Amino acid sequence: MQRRHFLRALGATAAGLAAMRAAFGEDSVTNYIAPVPADTGAAGNVIVIGGGMAGASAAKYLRVWGGQRVKVTMIERAPSYVSNIMSNLVLNGSRTISGLTYKWDKLVANYGVARIQADVIAIDATGRTVTLALPGGGEKLLPYDRLVIAPGIAFDTIPGLGTAALQAQFPHAWQAGASTTTLRDQIRAMPSGGTFVMTIPKAPYRCPPGPYERACVVADWLKRNRPGSKVIVLDENPGIVAEKESFTRAFEQTHAGVIEYRPSEILVSVDPVSKAVITTNSLMNTTQAWKGNVLNPIPRQRAPKLLADAGMLNDGAADPKWVKVDAKSYEHLDTLRFPNVHVIGDPAMHGMPKAGHVATMEARVCADAITRYLRGDRPMDNPVANSACYSPITFETASWLTAMYQYDSASRQMKAFEYATGMFASGEAGVADKDNFDQMNKWFVQLMADTFA
Repeated sequence: MQRRHFLRALGATAAGLAAMRAAFGEDSVTNYIAPVPADTGAAGNVIVIGGGMAGASAAKYLRVWGGQRVKVTMIERAPSYVSNIMSNLVLNGSRTISGLTYKWDKLVANYGVARIQADVIAIDATGRTVTLALPGGGEKLLPYDRLVIAPGIAFDTIPGLGTAALQAQFPHAWQAGASTTTLRDQIRAMPSGGTFVMTIPKAPYRCPPGPYERACVVADWLKRNRPGSKVIVLDENPGIVAEKESFTRAFEQTHAGVIEYRPSEILVSVDPVSKAVITTNSLMNTTQAWKGNVLNPIPRQRAPKLLADAGMLNDGAADPKWVKVDAKSYEHLDTLRFPNVHVIGDPAMHGMPKAGHVATMEARVCADAITRYLRGDRPMDNPVANSACYSPITFETASWLTAMYQYDSASRQMKAFEYATGMFASGEAGVADKDNFDQMNKWFVQLMADTFA
């Protein structure tokens, strides 16, 4: 299969969709509605917390594969979902937040997913219930047979930005929405010769290529519209952690003279009065203030408070932030304390990146495992998954990254797929071009259609 067709196929991995694409073309896949079978032998009540890429995919495929006797209730506090994928393109005006906004109406109408708009405030794993805070006031207790937790991510507070007002003034825009348009407007207000300062948190964090592509998108817009301006990238990591070849080329060649990349710069604080980011270089042990017309500090990230309050954080760190799961089913590793609890998406540690496309892969494996449990079976022994993403480098060019993963029974995590020859089934474009940009848009359409339609 040609590379471009392979990457587009990664947007929807169900074998039936791939077969339809091959036989009937792209439109048949985008418009196809998978039937919900009457009875697959599975029966039970599944609650899904969260309606993002992971939660929506899990809810849909639990019905498609589980059938009508598997009741699926998706709980999501927000009235709609804004895609973080492609949201960096809002900054250069080529996309809008409204164009990246999705609802769950088709999951309800086409697949019978029950949706409740509420906030989950407590999880009782022993009693197998969740407690909801209802929008109109009051609480409600819901029982479950299996629980899927996909609540997205939480952000650490950056010293110096301790209030909501200051955080709005210096938006990280790492949760797509109003803050993304605020950052866009701040960039547009920059003078020629101005400086845009952004920080990158220590890995792991959501979408490893994301900050580097943001630097490129902003640099490209500034070159075209605010000549003489500069983008300073302060990375807490010792080097580029994703698409290293592509972004090294982008920083040193495509955007040479505009992007200044500084690795090993640990974010200490932000001075909102002088509009400066203060960092300490972890190699040289020096401290420096980086002033800019626009500051875009991206904070470190962790699992939401709901999981911490439930005692689920178990990543082994002195300050635990994540939930380690068995990637065979995405169940919590401590099945005695948290029986029948599955965690997918950003909070989960499973050996793969924290990215939107990967979240849909986790959701499918999890939904398949739960379906098997609910019919008295056991999960597959060796699930596989893939990761695919495109990264815009300029207004009309993009690069790509792809990888295959397989289950490792010793670590209970996913590991990069390795051929008998010792080569890994992964790669990156290395060079950005318009063909990749066009394929990126088609991949995105298919991915979102498979998730929300």
